[in-house]
Amino acid sequence: MTDARILVIDDNAAVRSTLKLVLKTQFQSVAVVGDPQLIPALLGAGNVDAVLLDMNFGQDHLDGQDGLFWLDRIMNRSGLENPPAVVMITAFGDVNLAVQSLKNGAVDFIQKPWDNNDLIRKLNEAILKRRLQMNIKSEPDEPKPHSTLEDMERQSIQNAIQAAGRNLTDAADMLGISRQTLYNKMKKYGIG
Repeated sequence: MTDARILVIDDNAAVRSTLKLVLKTQFQSVAVVGDPQLIPALLGAGNVDAVLLDMNFGQDHLDGQDGLFWLDRIMNRSGLENPPAVVMITAFGDVNLAVQSLKNGAVDFIQKPWDNNDLIRKLNEAILKRRLQMNIKSEPDEPKPHSTLEDMERQSIQNAIQAAGRNLTDAADMLGISRQTLYNKMKKYGIG
């Protein structure tokens, strides 16, 4: 189970129920709501790692503009220094809508009906990416004057492990190395 908080926003009650059942076995906390107007209040504490956001709310608008509006509110107007990762989901999407969502800050795009494993994988990747970005933002912009290549490698490994919630398989994937290579480097640098 991933130590993460997920917020699902979809106007279809059956979809919300299904997503909650699927996601609650994989993530620490899963909240589901049908009204996107609740987004500012639900994100106010800054403790949501990822939002699974429907593109359309109501039967009148099926062009994805509702989702793009709320994506903009989350990414640019939530007042959060580190907004949650946003994965868009829709039954009425196309390539242009997916591209627009990604340009506007979404991490990924899922078509309904979805594959549960693919959905979970995409949410985990979005969370890992967000955590890694948060760690990078919290580091100084300039390297230490006497940093060696080994110092930078050690720091990158520690950041990836932290961003992955200490899941070494995910940390290795983020670093683009095998799990065995990660173990060897952890041993080399005394990272426990």
